[in-house]
Amino acid sequence: MKADGQAEGAELDAARLPSRAVKLLSALFYGICSFLIVLVNKALLTTYGFPSPIVLGIGQMAATIMILYVSKLNKLIHFPDFDKKIPVKLFPLPLLYVGNHISGLWSTSKLSLPMFTVLRKFTIPLTLLLETIILGKQYSLSIIVSVFAIVIGALIAAGSDLAFNLEGYIFVFLNDIFTAANGVYTKQKMDPKELGKYGVLFYNACFMIIPTFIISASTGDLQQATKFNQWKNVLFVIQFLLSCFLGFLLMYATVLCSYYNSALTTAVVGAIKNVSVAYIGMLVGGDYIFSLLNFVGLNICMAGGLRYSFLTLSSQLKPKQPVDEENIPADVKSSMRS
Repeated sequence: MKADGQAEGAELDAARLPSRAVKLLSALFYGICSFLIVLVNKALLTTYGFPSPIVLGIGQMAATIMILYVSKLNKLIHFPDFDKKIPVKLFPLPLLYVGNHISGLWSTSKLSLPMFTVLRKFTIPLTLLLETIILGKQYSLSIIVSVFAIVIGALIAAGSDLAFNLEGYIFVFLNDIFTAANGVYTKQKMDPKELGKYGVLFYNACFMIIPTFIISASTGDLQQATKFNQWKNVLFVIQFLLSCFLGFLLMYATVLCSYYNSALTTAVVGAIKNVSVAYIGMLVGGDYIFSLLNFVGLNICMAGGLRYSFLTLSSQLKPKQPVDEENIPADVKSSMRS
């Protein structure tokens, strides 16, 4: 009976914890979505010259709302119906969500792909700091050293950026802050007994689409979008719709990766993805200006990102230690003793 009780306890413990495969697949899914949307948004905002990043963000929010609502109606997914307690439960996520969206799109339009991806590395130390403050986590010296390598490489690359754009730098640093805060608070809010991952996504988009639309209309961003001369271009329209769909996928993948792993792992996977985006950006896009110091900084940053990624992911995938009997629920403990 003791062996049966131990097996039952192990099964219960396994049911509560996501498998290695689920952790890796959710991280891989996030990396692919993040990689694709940067390329598509870069084409829309730079190659086609689409002047309205906020309108693009509104399209991504609208796609999220429609896809999740239709899925809920068809009973493919579940999240709670609206009640007056939901805004309180969700705060401050809607503000962080829209800030992350808009600052990310603006910075993408203002910077070359390699510099955008390097400066986005500052999301990692910010996430480390916020997880330490908000979630009370602690990290090893090896991980902290890797973070410093990422930051030093980013500073070297940014300091020798021949295409320096102050507005782009401001927006990308704001994007780093919003991304880090959004990841940490999303992890904190995703209690399955409350909103769950789908509820967080749906109500975030619902609460912020109207204020974002008002901002777009009042700043002239919406008018620029309606007057844009490429709306009859089929390829542009296809890429615009693809960006809206990828926006939903990225939001879902971010929540999924944070749900099964952590906000820190999500930031780490973004760093791995940025390696390929940065080097592709040197060959395509036409807005990267080569300099030796900038290139060295890029490589230091990428090496630090890979080392950091290896340390974090390998530590997360270590086999779990035997369960402490003191932490086993009373009903399971009694079955083990019988």
